[in-house]
Amino acid sequence: MKYFILIAALAFTKITTAQTSPEWNSAEILQGIKKLNTVGSVLYVAAHPDDENTRLLGYLAKEKNLRTGYLSLTRGDGGQNLIGKEQGEALGLIRTQELLAARRTDGAEQFFTRANDFGFSKNPEETFTIWEKEQILSDVVLAIRRFKPDVIICRFPTTGEGGHGHHTASAILALEAFDLAADPTKFPEQLKETQVWQAKRILWNTFNFGGNNTTSPDQLKLDVGTFNPLLGLSYGEVAANSRSMHKSQGFGSARQRGESIEFFKLLKGAPVEKDLFEDINTSWKRFAETAKLDELITKCITEFNPQQPQNSLTALGAIYRSIQSVSDKDPAIRYWKTIKAAACQELILQCAGLWMEATTAEYSAVPGNEISISAQIIQRNPGTVQLKSIDFPGKNTKNTALQLTQNKLETVDQKETLDKSTPYSAPYWLTEPHSIGMYTVKNTEWIGAPENNNALKVVYHISIDGNEFNIERPLVFKSTDPVKGEVYRPFEILPPVTVSISDPVYVFSSATAKEVSFTVKANTPKVDGTLKVKVPAGWKITIQNPELHLANKGDEQIIKATLTPEKNGKDGMLQASVTIDGTDYTKSITRIEYDHIPYQFFLTDAQAKIVFLDLKKTGTKIGYIPGAGDNIPACLTQIGYDVTILTDELLAKEDLSVYSSIVTGVRTYNTNNRMPVYYDKLMAYVQQGGNLVVQYNTNNRIAPMETKIGPYPFTISRDRVTDDNAKVDFLNPKHPVLNTPNVITQKDFEGWVQERGIYFATQLDEHYETIFSMHDPNEEAHKGSLIISKYGKGNFVYTGLVFFRELPAGIPGAYRLFVNLLSLPQNK
Repeated sequence: MKYFILIAALAFTKITTAQTSPEWNSAEILQGIKKLNTVGSVLYVAAHPDDENTRLLGYLAKEKNLRTGYLSLTRGDGGQNLIGKEQGEALGLIRTQELLAARRTDGAEQFFTRANDFGFSKNPEETFTIWEKEQILSDVVLAIRRFKPDVIICRFPTTGEGGHGHHTASAILALEAFDLAADPTKFPEQLKETQVWQAKRILWNTFNFGGNNTTSPDQLKLDVGTFNPLLGLSYGEVAANSRSMHKSQGFGSARQRGESIEFFKLLKGAPVEKDLFEDINTSWKRFAETAKLDELITKCITEFNPQQPQNSLTALGAIYRSIQSVSDKDPAIRYWKTIKAAACQELILQCAGLWMEATTAEYSAVPGNEISISAQIIQRNPGTVQLKSIDFPGKNTKNTALQLTQNKLETVDQKETLDKSTPYSAPYWLTEPHSIGMYTVKNTEWIGAPENNNALKVVYHISIDGNEFNIERPLVFKSTDPVKGEVYRPFEILPPVTVSISDPVYVFSSATAKEVSFTVKANTPKVDGTLKVKVPAGWKITIQNPELHLANKGDEQIIKATLTPEKNGKDGMLQASVTIDGTDYTKSITRIEYDHIPYQFFLTDAQAKIVFLDLKKTGTKIGYIPGAGDNIPACLTQIGYDVTILTDELLAKEDLSVYSSIVTGVRTYNTNNRMPVYYDKLMAYVQQGGNLVVQYNTNNRIAPMETKIGPYPFTISRDRVTDDNAKVDFLNPKHPVLNTPNVITQKDFEGWVQERGIYFATQLDEHYETIFSMHDPNEEAHKGSLIISKYGKGNFVYTGLVFFRELPAGIPGAYRLFVNLLSLPQNK
C-alpha cells in the first residue's frame, strides 16, 4: 500500500522525460492549489493503451480537478508496432511509457493489471480462457480498493459493441469489481494493506466511432470541450497532445476546439440525471473533520500572486500542517490525508523554487561496485530553506545543516559502495517467467504499478519555514547530446557481463554448419571468464576460443562458434552463459531508445532458438521494401537468401529484374507515401516475370488504404482469425504455392503463435485465386488470408497471414510456405 500511495504522490510531481526534478510555472502551481481543494476521484477502465478517452480524462483531471486514474488491463504487448521492430514484451514496455507520457499530458494517473495482451480476441469467453479471470478480477478489485473512486467509468459495454474481446472483458470485470470491492469476504488477503470500498456509481462512456453509434439523446451528457486559460488550451487540444503520445500505434491526432459532448449510461449504483458526481461532495466539507481546509485553500487561491509564488509559502505551510493534524481513524480521511499532504508538499517545493537532483558519474554499475553520486539543490525563490541532511543509497547520511542562499547551487558529492545483494534493474513484471495470458508478480505491492519504484534514491531532509520534508530523488545519469541537448537515462544495476547472440533464431535445412557470434560486454572493469554454451541433444557447438579478458568497463569481445546439426537433432534453445570465479552469468540486455519516451531496457536469458526443417528453395536474390518494422529480412537471410533493402532511392533507380521476388514489409502501403509512385514500376516487374509478395496492410479510419496495391482490385478488410490453432482448409490443393518447391500439409500450420492472420483481402476481382479457408470458432469461414493473381509472366500475392510473427518465432511451416511464395514459377 505504501508503494501505491507513492505512485499517487508522483502524480503531482509532473516528472518529465527530460528531468528528474519537476519545475512548474505559476499557472501550473495555481492549477495545483485548485486541485488541492477537490476531494473526489474517478477511475476509467478499459483494456489497452489508446482505449482511454483522453479528452474526458483531461477534463476531469484539470477542469474538475478530480483525482483521475486510467486502469488499462494490459500493456498492449500483443499489438503491432508502427515505429520499429519491437514486439511482445518490448512493445509492451514502449506502450507503457507512451501511456505514462499521455498521462503527464492530460493529468491523469496510470495503472495496470497483470493481464498480458495476447493479441486480438473475438469475444470475452475466448479472452477469459487465456487470462486467469479470477486473478485479473482480483487486480481490478485491488485497484478500486486502493484508488477509492467515487465514480467508475467504463470505455466499453459488457454487450460486445466494443468489438475486441478484451474490450468487453474489461467492462465485465469492472462491473463485477464494482460490487466485490465492497465485500470483505472477497479477496480478503487484500485487506491487510487496504480497505473495502464502494463506489457511488459505475457508468459506460458511450461512443460513436467505427460506424457504431451507441449514444442516445436520453443519456447523461457532458460538454468536455471547455477552454482552460491556465493551460492556454481546450480539452480537445489537451486530448490530441495526449493521444499523439501513442506513436507506436500511429495515433497522432489533430487538435479539436469547441463544444465536445460525451455521453454516459448508468450501469449500476446511485441514479444520475445531470452530473457524474451528482450527490457526491467533492470538497473538504465531505468530512466534518476537514471542513476548515476548504476555507484555508480558497483563501490561498484568491491571494496567489503568479509574480511572487513564494508569498503563498506561509498559507501552504498552514494548510500542510492542518492536513497532517487530521485524525487517521477514518480510512477515507486517511486516504485523502496521504494524497493531499503529498500534493501540498510538492506545491511548497514549487513555490520555494526548489530544484533537487541526484546524478551518477556513470550510467551503470554492478552490485559491489563503488559509485560516485552528485546531489545538487538550489533555491530559486526567496524564502527560509535549510538543507539539514542527505541520505545516500548506502544508508550513509551526510549532515549538512546548510542554510540555502537564493539562486546558489549547492553540490554534495559522495562515494557509495553498492551492496552485493542489490538486485539487477528490470521492469518488475518481466523478472519472472509468465504465461501467455498473465504476468507473474511475486511482490503484491507492485501489482497495478505502471513501472518500478526506483530502488536507489537520495533523500533530502529539508526545512521550509519550519515545515520538515523528506524529498526523494532517484539516481539518474545525465549527459549532453550535441543535437538533443541534456539527456537523462535511468541508473542501471547490471550483472558483471551481458551476452548478446547474433540472431534470435537459427534455422537449418541441411547439415551445413552455421557460425554463431556471441558478444560479451563488461559492465565492470577486469572481467576474466569463460563462455559456455548449451545446445539441445543432436546439436554440436564448437567455440573457437571461449576464454574472455576484458580490461575496462564497456569493453566487448566477440567470440565465434560453429553450430552443426547432427542426426535426430531436436529443436530447442541454445543457451549462453559466462562463468566468472565459479559464478554463471546468463543475461542478455535489450535496449529501447525513442525520443518520445524515456530510455528503456530489460534483461532476458541469453538464448536463441534452433530449428531444423525440411526446406527446399529456388532463387536467391530478394528485394525487401520496409514497412512499419519487422524482422523478416533477417529471417530470410538465415535460410540463405541474399536480401537487399529497397530504399526509395533504390526503388527509383534499380533494375528490379535482378530480384526473383520482392516483398513488402508489414503496413508498407500505410507508412510509405511513395508507394503510389512506384506502382507502375512494380506492376511492370511482375508483368515481366517477378513475384511481388505484399504482407498485410490496414484499411480503417486511422489508416485508410487509398492507393492501388495489386494489378486487379481487391479490398483489405478487418477480417482475421485469432485462434492460432484454427483449422486451415486448402481450397486449391494443386496450386503451385502448396506444392513447389515444398509440399504444404496441415502439419505446416502446427505451432503457430498468437494468431493465424489479420486484415484479410475481400471483394476480390475474378483474377485472384484464394488458397485457404479458415475461421475462428462459431464464425463464418474467411478465404482472403492468401490471394494470388497471375499477371503477365509473374505473380502478385497479398497475404494477411502473420509471417512477421511466425518467422521470428522459428515456426517451420511458416518458413516453408513463405519460401513457396517467393518461389512461384513464371507463367508461360
